Amino acid sequence: MGFMDRISGKGAAEVDGRVIPAVERCLTLLVEGAALNVPEIEAESYKNFRTNVTRLSMKIPDRLADNEKLELIRSILFEFETYRNSSETALRERLSGWRGTAKTLFKELLSSLGTDPKSPNAAALMKAIGDLVTAEEMSEWDKDLAAFLHPPDAEGKAQGLAAVKTADTSTENDNAAGLRGGGAAVEYVQKIMDRNGTGFVALFRLSCLGLITQRFGAEAVEDCLMAVSSFLISNLHSDDTIFHWGESSLLAVLQGRANEQILNAELYRIVSQNRESSVNVQGRTIMLRIPLTYELTPINRLHSAEDLYRLSTRNS
Repeated sequence: MGFMDRISGKGAAEVDGRVIPAVERCLTLLVEGAALNVPEIEAESYKNFRTNVTRLSMKIPDRLADNEKLELIRSILFEFETYRNSSETALRERLSGWRGTAKTLFKELLSSLGTDPKSPNAAALMKAIGDLVTAEEMSEWDKDLAAFLHPPDAEGKAQGLAAVKTADTSTENDNAAGLRGGGAAVEYVQKIMDRNGTGFVALFRLSCLGLITQRFGAEAVEDCLMAVSSFLISNLHSDDTIFHWGESSLLAVLQGRANEQILNAELYRIVSQNRESSVNVQGRTIMLRIPLTYELTPINRLHSAEDLYRLSTRNS
């Protein structure tokens, strides 16, 4: 006999040889049905809940005084309440655990990409993890993450993970070139933007450093970086400012130029004049020519100075 068949009869019923009044029979089946449809959240507490409710519901058909029946019903309700509280606690703990795991994985991803976790977009995604509850919110966050990891290029096509790699975010001059780091560059450009100033940002990339590292070691690469930075400083204007942007890149903030085409021609001429540099390797002086390329961006094209972090590895 099914559950619905058991509650469809009228009047008294005989169960296990006992005659049970219809009201008590319906109450027993109601408790059993309610317990049957409670979801299993945590196995052990669910098992205890079902065991306790079944045990208590079997006492309902007994010939009990009204006050005893009332106390029995209170005990059953207490079991439901206890299980609800334990289930809500388990769900909160799971949600908190998954949020913590998601934050840890996101931090590791940012670290592997060399991306500053304090940059606006990264920080906003990190903060949003703690507020995700509904499936719709999680779906929206997933879309935002995809847009962050694969930002669109000028044609609207999604780029690879390299597009979110960022630069040296330090503001100190503790790098091999003796220049202030990328963090100082962002601050410098932001000040220019705050006063509605104009100018350009030129990102210089040094090629073949990986090969030089393999053949001559890391010290040779540092010497190459110093040689190129010295070459740029001597060829750019005295009021231009150069920063250390990464292991193989330097960033120059150029002011006092109004025409992008003329500046582009100036930089092309400078890069073309790049000659061999002397590098000290284990006491020997070796002449190396470091291929040098550049990418020019008008400051007024940036939405904020933080956009420099996205420009830093475009097409790299």
